[in-house]
Amino acid sequence: MSSTRSPRAVPGQPRPARSAPGKPGHEQLGFAGMPERLFVCTPSKLAAYEDCPRRYRYSYLDRPAPQKGPPWAHNSLGASVHTALKNWYALPAARRGPEALPALLTSTWVGEGYRDTEQERQAHRRALDWLESYVATLDPADEPLGVERVVAARTAVLAFNGRADRIDARPGPAGPEAVIVDYKTGRAEPGPDDARGSQALALYAFAAQRVFRRPCRRVELHHLPTGTVAVHEHTDESLARQLARAEDTARDIVTAEKAVEAGGDPDAEFPVRPGSLCAWCDFRRTCPAGAEAPAKEAWAALAV
Repeated sequence: MSSTRSPRAVPGQPRPARSAPGKPGHEQLGFAGMPERLFVCTPSKLAAYEDCPRRYRYSYLDRPAPQKGPPWAHNSLGASVHTALKNWYALPAARRGPEALPALLTSTWVGEGYRDTEQERQAHRRALDWLESYVATLDPADEPLGVERVVAARTAVLAFNGRADRIDARPGPAGPEAVIVDYKTGRAEPGPDDARGSQALALYAFAAQRVFRRPCRRVELHHLPTGTVAVHEHTDESLARQLARAEDTARDIVTAEKAVEAGGDPDAEFPVRPGSLCAWCDFRRTCPAGAEAPAKEAWAALAV
């Protein structure tokens, strides 16, 4: 009695496509004129490829995936602040005051990546200061349309989904509107150009319009360390440009993946894009180009 085995994955290389039953070498039987399968993605998936195709391959294709480096303290700090704000909004409106923040922050604090206990304590104190200053600008009675809300939309090329930090309901000139709010905790203070150029915020706005059936043009970057808000008002045309950019990236990824499935060299199809980001890449130790970049301490990007 014989059996048909699926192709074996080669360590450190993309896993070969599985054959459909009775169709060796093909994932599914194709028919002329059939539409291409939609590319399922998130903003981070698209950004990984745009930053460096090799990093995309390491993250999403190679199985087993290469080992990542140690956790970054700035990511731990950002995650802790985001979670505290999410849980603050989960409280009844009457309990949404600054006095709730110490317990919320401490209960879900992420302590990875810090140099030592003292640096972690300083980061915790600074994060609490940011949160207390920030919530003082908020109306506890306001109920956002969504907090850590997943929004999704489809085009002829993409099946997109992403998790927005917050989606506010605000009055607009023609009626209720949705506004995308993204929290930032890094050292660099974002400006209007950052809000305008953010593909993630534009895709959230595009999807939110369809989910909530109301206009969504305004996107905001709320920088907690400085208390500043960077704003951009999108138009139909600017959202369309960002969507087209995302679709172009998706097509490039699919083309590269198909080339590898057909026997192409994964390193050639997903080349390294050396640059300043190499020093911060989770796969710096695995990537030949990244290994040449000077190592960064895990706490080097802390905004404290």
